[in-house]
Amino acid sequence: MILHTASEGITFARKLENDSAEFYENLAQRNAEDAEIFLSFAGENKKNVVQVERAYYGVITDAIEGCFAFNIDPDDYTLKTAVPDGTDYADILKQAVEIEKTIINFYTDAAEQSRSLMADVPRAFTMVARKRGNRLEKLGSFLKR
Repeated sequence: MILHTASEGITFARKLENDSAEFYENLAQRNAEDAEIFLSFAGENKKNVVQVERAYYGVITDAIEGCFAFNIDPDDYTLKTAVPDGTDYADILKQAVEIEKTIINFYTDAAEQSRSLMADVPRAFTMVARKRGNRLEKLGSFLKR
């Protein structure tokens, strides 16, 4: 199902954030050394949902919702959050990097597609994508140790 409306885009963003938060909460349980950082990632995900929803609800009107803001196929942004038992830490970190890249791509694409119709929502999407870019750097540093 292709996402077209702003509401569908926001709902999908919430799903990506919640699914990846669950991934990081599970990762924190698997790795006590970095648990605090992964739990902070999960907490940031919840804040991202609030930030995006606040921007959306602050500007939503029937005119916006009646228009098509997106042409996004959610299948292009599928997250692989399941971690089989016995997976080593480096492979889990690589999986986290892929999750972050996928979510960054969604937020970047969604921001670009909705830019002409709205201002606040694409700005919120862009800010979340930047934050996740910083997260990518942190995950990369874990892989180097």
